[in-house]
Amino acid sequence: MKKFRGKKRYFRNLWGEVIAEQYDLDFGKEGWFDLWHTHLDFYGHGNNSLKIRREHIKAHIALYNSFLEKLRTIEKPYQLWIELVDEDASFDSVYIHTPNPNEDNFPLKIENINWDSPVPEYFKDLINLNEFHVGHYKWESNNNYLNPVYK
Repeated sequence: MKKFRGKKRYFRNLWGEVIAEQYDLDFGKEGWFDLWHTHLDFYGHGNNSLKIRREHIKAHIALYNSFLEKLRTIEKPYQLWIELVDEDASFDSVYIHTPNPNEDNFPLKIENINWDSPVPEYFKDLINLNEFHVGHYKWESNNNYLNPVYK
C-alpha cells in the first residue's frame, strides 16, 4: 500500500468542508431527499489506519449534527442516519431521506436490525450512547452499524 502523504492538509480540507457547511442542500418546503448520502472517506483511507478511520467517523458525526440542526427547522418528516461499514471505510456515510416523488419508500425500513448488538470498540468512545441508538445489520457480506433519527 502506498504511503498516505499530505494527511495534515487532507484533514484540514475535510474539516473545513464539514465545518463550513459546504453542502448546498435544499432543506426548504420543496426540497426532498431520496436516500441522499455522502461519503467523507471516499477513497477508503481509513482502511489503512484506525487513527484515520476514527478521524473520519468524527467528521461524519459533525456533519450529521449539522444536518440534524438544519432538518429540525423543516416541517416535513425526515430520516437521518450515519452508516458505518466494518469492512470498508469508503462506504461510511451520512444519509438523509424524506418523502419523495421518485419512489414510495418513506419511511425506509431496514430489515433484521439488531438493536442489542455491541458497539465496536473502534468507535464506541466517539459516540454518546444516550444520543445515538446504534443498530447492526448485515447487507451482502458487510457488517453495517447505523443510528437512525426519525421525525
